[in-house]
Amino acid sequence: MSISPSSPIRVVGGGLAGSEAAWQLAERGHRVVLHEMRPMRPTPAHKTEKLAELVCSNTFKSTETSNAHGLLKAEMRLLGSMVLECADAARVPGGSALTVDRELFSSAVHDRVASHPNITIERGEVTELPRPGIIATGPLTSDALTRKIQERLGAESLAFYDAIAPIIAGDSIDFDIAFRASRYGKETMAGAGDEGAYVNCPFTREQYEAFLSALSAADQYAGQTFDPIPYFEGCMPVEEMAKRGRDTLRFGPMKPVGLIDPRTGRQAFAIAQLRMEDRDGRMWNLVGFQTRMRTGEQQKVLRMIPGLEHAEFLRFGSIHRNSYINAPMSLSSTLALRDEPMTVFAGQLTGVEGYTESTATGLLAGINLSRLLSGEDAIVPPPTTMFGALYRYLREADPKHFQPMNANFGLLDELPGRVKDKKQKREQLAARALDDMTSWRDAMRLEAVARG
Repeated sequence: MSISPSSPIRVVGGGLAGSEAAWQLAERGHRVVLHEMRPMRPTPAHKTEKLAELVCSNTFKSTETSNAHGLLKAEMRLLGSMVLECADAARVPGGSALTVDRELFSSAVHDRVASHPNITIERGEVTELPRPGIIATGPLTSDALTRKIQERLGAESLAFYDAIAPIIAGDSIDFDIAFRASRYGKETMAGAGDEGAYVNCPFTREQYEAFLSALSAADQYAGQTFDPIPYFEGCMPVEEMAKRGRDTLRFGPMKPVGLIDPRTGRQAFAIAQLRMEDRDGRMWNLVGFQTRMRTGEQQKVLRMIPGLEHAEFLRFGSIHRNSYINAPMSLSSTLALRDEPMTVFAGQLTGVEGYTESTATGLLAGINLSRLLSGEDAIVPPPTTMFGALYRYLREADPKHFQPMNANFGLLDELPGRVKDKKQKREQLAARALDDMTSWRDAMRLEAVARG
């Protein structure tokens, strides 16, 4: 089937990946129809009808290039990520993390996409795979479209559950007990003053043991039709972590190292941390406390955290079904249908995990579909970049044991010589990655100029 030059490109899904993909295509002169089923078809996690609504957390993680997520963001900036520009404009204090005011961020992305002269937003559910087009419907893809994807790929999509952490009202935190600080004093930024980026709630041994006992006994929502629940490790509910041992939380989200309780002058036995959700500090996210406890149990158990005895919950933790495709089994190296390169997948549906990773796949999907429509081949950055290494994983992972993947330095090609110092090694890997991404980007630009 030939494609008319006047036909619009259809991008299905108005989340991070879909919004980025639509923008990249529109900026390259293509007419785009961006389909978003909300509010006609709501999801269990979203609350608004705006594009790029964040539902799980309000942080894109680190901005430091010695961190894998920070390196991926630096590479995306070289390629002109619109979503990261909006995130920068909506940033709130979060230490070295790119933490945003959810409402400001979503509004910024929504307004930029909606006002672009080459983009039309259409509301309503899509039940067919577009050509040419991009499917970026995320982990909450509708049942009808999921069935169509399964039929088209000839394989069952995998599923996992993603847990959301509660949000606490800032003025309900007891600062006679809780204190502002960042681990080792490293994470402060403009807007946070001299205070650390996090609120810390210190536990004694007795308080920690009592909290674990209550957590273990709390009533939880059932996993519905999936048993056992195949949680992704990065979003493991706090009660699931607690089952792994009495000290698991103390060495995970409740680790006290690098934090001194000013009341005692000592390190606490355990620490629960809260991260700022909005610029004014009205809302605080309970870091690492994703949960599937019932609402009443959350109030009872989480108010056992020192400093949160009178906590006001602005959002309770919850759990929702997520779906993703077995990419190495079913998709091409550019995350397209193997027999139809102009139908491309992007976002968490492809098996990446995280805001930054999802946005990155949308960015490259937009670039590659534009190239295909211009008669060029689709391309992927080299595996020495975090971008390219992530795509390589999605292509080469064992299909029998495929799991969602975050950006991490283990994905990158090794350096030519052995570097023993971990920090120095990451710095060198990052420097190489950014050099290679810059060269890759410049080669694309020269190619475009040569085409006229």
